Amino acid sequence: QVQLVESGGGLVQPGGSLRLSCAASGNIIYINAMGWYRQAPGKERELVAVITSGGSTNYADSLKGRFTISRDNAKNTVYLQMNSLKPEDTAVYYCHVRWGVQNREVWGQGSPVTVSS
Repeated sequence: QVQLVESGGGLVQPGGSLRLSCAASGNIIYINAMGWYRQAPGKERELVAVITSGGSTNYADSLKGRFTISRDNAKNTVYLQMNSLKPEDTAVYYCHVRWGVQNREVWGQGSPVTVSS
């Protein structure tokens, strides 16, 4: 099994920045895609960004230019740098990882991010 531990969420003022981290541990053969999703109150969970093992990235169109996803394969860790944050970015952010030959998936515990003055 693979476990994910997220960190970096919190309260930030509009225009500020936050960096989320998600470290994978456990019986890891290899990790495929790593990504971030978010769920705002009363809304469905949506894709924020994903990065493949080769470093290819995909972002939600509305977030391009403000959010950057990266990963450290040696540490099995994925990061989400969030800049120019807006109140509408307030949500719980979930790390998502696909791993192994069967491309299994696992979710992080969720990191609340609140953008407010």
